[in-house]
Amino acid sequence: MFLTPADRVRDYEARGLWAGESVDAMLRRAVAAGGDAETLIDPVNRRDLDGKKPERLSWRAVDARVDALAAALLDHGLRKDDIVVSQLPNTVDAVLLFLACARLGLILSPVVMQYRTHELAHVVERTAPRAFVTVPRFGGFDHAALAGTLGVPVLLFDDLHGGDPAAVAAYTAANPTVGAEVLTICWTSGTEARPKGVPRDHNHWTLNGDLVAQATGMLPGDTLLNPFPLVNIGSIGGLVMPWLALPAKKLVLHHPFDLGIFLRQIAGEGVSYTIAPPAVLTALLKQPALLASVDISSMRAIGSGSAPLSPWLIGGWKEQYGIDIANIFGSNEGASLVSSAVDVPDTADRARFFPRFGAEGQDWGGIIGRSLRTRLVGDDGSVVTEPGIAGEMRISGATTFGGYWRSPELTATAFDADGWFRTGDLFEIAGDGELSRFYRFVGRSKEIIVRGGVNISPAELDDLLAGMPQVREAATVGIPDDDLGERIAVAVVPHDGATPTLDDVKAWLRGQGVAIFKSPERLVCVDRLPRNAMNKVVRADLREMVLAALSDRSSVPRSA
Repeated sequence: MFLTPADRVRDYEARGLWAGESVDAMLRRAVAAGGDAETLIDPVNRRDLDGKKPERLSWRAVDARVDALAAALLDHGLRKDDIVVSQLPNTVDAVLLFLACARLGLILSPVVMQYRTHELAHVVERTAPRAFVTVPRFGGFDHAALAGTLGVPVLLFDDLHGGDPAAVAAYTAANPTVGAEVLTICWTSGTEARPKGVPRDHNHWTLNGDLVAQATGMLPGDTLLNPFPLVNIGSIGGLVMPWLALPAKKLVLHHPFDLGIFLRQIAGEGVSYTIAPPAVLTALLKQPALLASVDISSMRAIGSGSAPLSPWLIGGWKEQYGIDIANIFGSNEGASLVSSAVDVPDTADRARFFPRFGAEGQDWGGIIGRSLRTRLVGDDGSVVTEPGIAGEMRISGATTFGGYWRSPELTATAFDADGWFRTGDLFEIAGDGELSRFYRFVGRSKEIIVRGGVNISPAELDDLLAGMPQVREAATVGIPDDDLGERIAVAVVPHDGATPTLDDVKAWLRGQGVAIFKSPERLVCVDRLPRNAMNKVVRADLREMVLAALSDRSSVPRSA
């Protein structure tokens, strides 16, 4: 399936920014280079997750397993450009399915394990998939049963075997896949009420692998540890694609996040690079005895982001353990700012500043500098050229997606008249002189809540709470939290005589089939919600109202 305009494809391929080849071509080169060397490693606790023995696969075994899986998908009638929704834990199975889809030219739309009826029904409605691939049970929940209610053929991963790999070679020869074809539709939360589908081509992903590897200082032969689910750019682009592009020595998988297991994997596998939320890195740095109990000497760098990083955090890891923290500001849509030791060796600067990659008059070199264009736009629509003036970060270039999946109305508002994507995030030029080469993050202009690195749409929760019998109206907002970045708070205007509690709100959302990570953690009851002249809730005012109420414990229901 081709969505990217042909002239854009020709331009970026001619400039060498897009390779024009499939992810499968990258895999085949890695297999040829790696042969029988061990490379894809299951979580050590996999037996506790789904009852299966952890696997350790060589490059050649990965290739054979991808062929076998692709053959089974063909046997189930799946063909090029068909969409497959997957809900799989972070095991070798998820990586193999991604690679099998790349080999056949299928389009994979992966979702997190926490999604329930509410979210899955939306994904299925938007994508009209030919199949839903999942596991029978995970974490005590019957995923297969839920998938069976969605009106889509359900394929259990363990049943996908028995096909003829020779059929795959014949099929791919007759139906080759090129770089400009869509490979994935990942889901991102925004200020809109429902997740938005972000299609990305093979070209996007192969570029991402080279870009992240170079920007973070990864090296061929590195061992990478992936603690994030294989559902978006953080995991696929941040670890799986560099694993293929370098190629790395090993990709080690981790699920669900467990600090003790995480550290044991670093020590046991000789991990040299991983990613982790700021909250985890902060907690570890405050527990030197815990870090002293394991051997982390193999670790060279850690990528982090989703919340501002402090100079104390980046400096502490470097000074005490010799580990460089890379400050990453990325998105499924294509934002790719990386402040790492490669370009910003000073740890204090790395916490505060991002190189102005792709900005007019700036030449940082490297893949990001050639692939990404950035600029800041003020409230009056003018391009910000002076330091200290906040403007919305807008991006274009080879890293940027082309528009939301089957959502022309969202795409129209997401891009400006010049074709630049509006990130909704505020930055400023850091200063004069040498500092003029850097951006400083100011804040999020979007209303998205970022809890522990996970994006949560307040509008989605508002819509669901509007149907709660005890509530006249409700609005959700993020409030600051030292550990998670933000927590979810909800302000409700109760119906006369009603006294809804936080437990009531949580129970209502559970009844709507909402993922548990979206459950509010604070509740305040108010007489009215702050609104503007257009009758829209003013989230900034709401946040202040909630924080003021929470500061007076008598305003907080006992269950909160």
